[in-house]
Amino acid sequence: MSRRNLLIPAGIAALGIAAGILAERVIVGRQVRYDPDAEEDFGALRGQTVTVIADDGVGLHVEIDDFRAPSVSDDLTVIFSHGYSLNQDSWHFQRRDLRPFARLVFADQRAHGKSKKGDRTRSNVDQLGFDLGRIVDEVGGDGPIILVGHSMGGMSVMALAAHRPELFTDGPIAGVALLATTAGGLSESPFGMPAPVGKALHRIAPSVVDAALAQGDLIEFGRRYGNDLGLWLTKKYSFGSNVSPALTNFTSEMINATPIEVIAEFLPGLEAHEKADALAAMTGIESLVMVGDKDLLTPPSHSAAIIQRMPGAEFELLADTGHMLMLERFPEVNYALRELISRVRRNAADAAVSN
Repeated sequence: MSRRNLLIPAGIAALGIAAGILAERVIVGRQVRYDPDAEEDFGALRGQTVTVIADDGVGLHVEIDDFRAPSVSDDLTVIFSHGYSLNQDSWHFQRRDLRPFARLVFADQRAHGKSKKGDRTRSNVDQLGFDLGRIVDEVGGDGPIILVGHSMGGMSVMALAAHRPELFTDGPIAGVALLATTAGGLSESPFGMPAPVGKALHRIAPSVVDAALAQGDLIEFGRRYGNDLGLWLTKKYSFGSNVSPALTNFTSEMINATPIEVIAEFLPGLEAHEKADALAAMTGIESLVMVGDKDLLTPPSHSAAIIQRMPGAEFELLADTGHMLMLERFPEVNYALRELISRVRRNAADAAVSN
C-alpha cells in the first residue's frame, strides 16, 4: 500500500477526532458540571503485595485484599484480571465495595502497572493465560476460585482455559465473569468507525505498530501534551454516557501510564486472539457475561458469540454503557459479582454436605 493510501484512512479518522474535540470544547464551555466523583480517591486502595514469577522469569505485581466480614468463614477467592493498557486500579469500585464478601486478588498484567516487562515475543494473550495460571497456583488459596476478566483480562481467562482446562472442569476454578471481552474476531471490528475506515485501519495496523516502536519517544511526547485528544478518545471509547470528569481523568491517566511500546507490542496479539473453543471448559461452572450496549471496542455481538458457546451463563446487557463498564456502571457490576459469589459459595456448601 502506498504512503498516500496509508494516510487516507488515518486522515479521515483524524478529521473525525478533531471534530469531536471541537464539539467537546463547545459543550464543556457551555456548562459547569458538578463532579460526583471529585472526592473519590481513585487508585489509593492497596493490599498485601506479592510478586509472582512467571514461567519466563518476569515478576508479576499482585496484591491480596483479605478484609472479609466476620460472617464470611470460607476461603473463596476472587482473582481480577484487568484490560489492555490499564492496571489493577481499574477495579477501584469492585475493590472498594466487595472486600467484605470474599478474599480478593488483583494483578497487574505483564508490562502493565507495576509488573515487569518480558521479551516482546511474550506480549500476547497466550502468555497472559500462562501468567494467570501462575497467579492461580501461587495465591489462589485453598477454597473455590472465581476469575473476573475485563477485556484483555477476559481473554487471559480464556487462554488459561485453553492451556489448562482441568482447572475449570475438575479444579479450583468454580466461577468466571467475562466483562466486555471477546473470544475472537477483533481483526474484523470497525471500533465504532465507518466500515471502510475500520477495515483500512486494520490493514495498516502492522505499519502503525512498527512506527510506534520506532518513534516511541516522539509519540510519548504527543501523549503528554495532547491532553484534549487523549480525554476525547478516552470518553469516546471508554464510556457510553456522560460520566464525571474525575472518572474520565482517572481512566485517561491509567492509559497514559502504559508506555506506547507496550501498547504497540500487545496489539497484534489481541487481533490474533481466537479462543472460542476454550469456552467449553467453562460450561460446567457458574458464569457471568456482561457488556455495555455502547461498547465500541468489544461490542455486544462479541458477548453474544460467547453466550452461544456458554448457554448456561448469566448474561447482562447494560444500557448507555461503554467499554469501561466496571467503572461506569459499578453498582450493577458489583451486584452481579456479589450474586456470582453467592452462587459459587452455595454450590461449594452443597458439595461439602453431599460429600
